[in-house]
Amino acid sequence: MTSSRRRPYTEQRPQDLGGGVWSVPVPIPGNPLGYTLVYAVESPRGPVLVDAGWNHPDAWEALRGGLGSLGIDVAGVRGVVVTHFHPDHAGLAGQVREVSGGWIAMHEADAALVRLMRGFSDGEQRGFQADMLRRAGAGPGEVDVATADRPRPPAQPDRELADGDLVDLPGRKLRAIHTPGHTPGHICLHLEDADRLFTGDHILPDITPHVGIYPFDRDDVDPLGDFLSSLDRVGELGPLDALPAHEWIFPDAGARAAVIRRHHEDKLDRLAALLSERAQPLTIWEVAAMMTWNRPWADLAPALRGMAAGEAAAHLRTLEARGRIRRVSGLDAVRFEAIES
Repeated sequence: MTSSRRRPYTEQRPQDLGGGVWSVPVPIPGNPLGYTLVYAVESPRGPVLVDAGWNHPDAWEALRGGLGSLGIDVAGVRGVVVTHFHPDHAGLAGQVREVSGGWIAMHEADAALVRLMRGFSDGEQRGFQADMLRRAGAGPGEVDVATADRPRPPAQPDRELADGDLVDLPGRKLRAIHTPGHTPGHICLHLEDADRLFTGDHILPDITPHVGIYPFDRDDVDPLGDFLSSLDRVGELGPLDALPAHEWIFPDAGARAAVIRRHHEDKLDRLAALLSERAQPLTIWEVAAMMTWNRPWADLAPALRGMAAGEAAAHLRTLEARGRIRRVSGLDAVRFEAIES
């Protein structure tokens, strides 16, 4: 997944992007993405951050020091608007709130997930993961190593956003655009007074974001279908400059959205063809092991296999919703088979 244009964290620097917008790279310990780009948007009553970074002492020092190098004191931050609840985006929002007394805002769908996660004990979370992996067809050994401890849930937001809401940013127009897929409550943020779009993880310049379904065997949601519709919606906004949470800033978010959509449509076609060639229905785990990833299945770490299974499940669910495949029930794990045309 490493791009020749992606610079390591040690080569990244805080930047003044002009128009009252700054970026600060905040490291993600042990993650090949390297860093999250946290943005600060100026207002007469103090800056608002877009995302905050991973909750780790090194990340906190990078955020605080990076903002300081740009003349911004964390204590003066008005609020943090989080593009989605994942720990590399929301992790430090609570610490910023403690120092500044500001607010945290998040889409209502992700805020509901944070409430749910904060109510789970560590044992309940591990049990949920183990049961989900077993129903996907993972073997006992794979279940055991894939249910390691997860990061603590982020701080509960003070404010919940809906699609089209304006963020509390006096003198600017920063509008929440609901772009579900990567998470149910992912938002992009349209800085309407500058034709810029903070894309979070929805649209990245080189890689495609993870779109999974959890639990894997749900049939009442279609996150990949939502994601594809969200890509179309970004395209309708016009050729905005994209400020993503990872990699680098790039022009024309809509053009990149169209490329990502074609990638997933091709992947759906390949998956449908794979199922049509099989004489027996396949479990989600079996399908994931046959799909193409950035490295061979055997080389994927347990946590990455779980993410791959989630992504396989999302693609299977979209094919099911389109009437191209069906699930087979009554077995030890959910299975899927092609529908002959």
